[in-house]
Amino acid sequence: MTAPSYEDVAEAVLGAAARPLPEDVADAARRTLFNVLAVALGASGSPQVTRLAAALAVPAGIPAAPGVPGRARPADAALLTGFAAHLDDFDDTHLATVIHPGASVLGAAWAAGPGTGVPGPDLLAAFALGCEVQLRLGLAVSPEHYDRGWHITGTCGVIGAAVTAGLLGSPDRDRLALALRLASLQTLGHREAFGTEVKPFHAGKAAANGLLAATEAARGAFADGGGTALPDIGGLLRALAPGRRSPDRLLDGLGTRWDLLDNTFKPYPCGIVAHPGIDAAVQAHRRGIEPADVAGVRYRCHPLVPELMGRLDPSTGLQARFSAVHGVAAGLARGTGGLAEFSDAAAADPFLSGLRARIELVPDPRMPRDAATLEIRTGAGVVESAVEHARGSLERPLTDDELIAKAEALAPGRARPLWDALARLTEETRPRTVAAVLDEAGQEVPVP
Repeated sequence: MTAPSYEDVAEAVLGAAARPLPEDVADAARRTLFNVLAVALGASGSPQVTRLAAALAVPAGIPAAPGVPGRARPADAALLTGFAAHLDDFDDTHLATVIHPGASVLGAAWAAGPGTGVPGPDLLAAFALGCEVQLRLGLAVSPEHYDRGWHITGTCGVIGAAVTAGLLGSPDRDRLALALRLASLQTLGHREAFGTEVKPFHAGKAAANGLLAATEAARGAFADGGGTALPDIGGLLRALAPGRRSPDRLLDGLGTRWDLLDNTFKPYPCGIVAHPGIDAAVQAHRRGIEPADVAGVRYRCHPLVPELMGRLDPSTGLQARFSAVHGVAAGLARGTGGLAEFSDAAAADPFLSGLRARIELVPDPRMPRDAATLEIRTGAGVVESAVEHARGSLERPLTDDELIAKAEALAPGRARPLWDALARLTEETRPRTVAAVLDEAGQEVPVP
């Protein structure tokens, strides 16, 4: 199939933005925005975010990022926001592509809004369509693109960020097409960065590059040469997936069929393919298995688990987020898998390290991505703990109450007010920005 032009995509996006979001899509978009804002708030005081904020600080500018004091230039605020939203690997995940769509789009929305604002339904639609277009691009180049070593959240995220920033600037078709074309020349990110601060930096740079593309397109910059660099999306698809690609995934049903509905939310701050194993370990812990009695564990899992989460002896919290055996060890020993279980201290814990060494990854191509089985050998024999569908998967999605509880742990006192503020967004006719919604939620926090 012939790839669509950027003008085709821009026209379809604008057409979708002109129609009210279907109720289920609006709900998915609100849940995604709520979750990623809470995750960004939870990371706002981390050493990594604090250090980056200090490097980007300027005396005058827009608010630096959710929950982060100080000011930054718009592109730097987008970078910092996307970085914070993806730092803890606790943000939303689209399992079919392994894209985290919320982080880069949140960064673009945060930085594109101040000083202008749009009616609440338009703000939510811009966020939803930024997520949707990057998911469709990811599906068009999957699985080859990811298999070739690219970090798909960075490479596709810049397109989503350009869509969101462009829609918030009220563009016409040609300017939005130019924004997409300029963003297509700024894709970035390799999987080799997993387990380091560079991984969330990919999401941040995707947000910043998408914002810059929309900003320059609105000014008419590069208009003469933009069309000759990448006249259609076929060039981008060939760059991302030289062997196999599906251009029809980009526009087929855009605005009527939504891949955003398949977005999921993590109960654990680590790579999503390790979640079934953690669930099985927590289940075993609750059944009374003493971790000190564990002589060995055969961890049967989907082949993506060792490919993406194969670190056997992580030394930092960021590395632990890419160690499936660490997640299982934490689940067996502590019966949970929260931020504390993926901290630097937990990675260095000698007891967890010893338990990790007794866990063997056994990839099985017949095992679904959201399933895992632990065969736990103790002095009393072998105990099996199996999970058919992990918590947070499409088959076992987090409920609204579970999502609010997660956010409350990340941003104490702010979860319910933020949830309520976002619930009102589709009824808001006054100009709204992400920062204004967050400020409004902060004002609603009960005073002790």
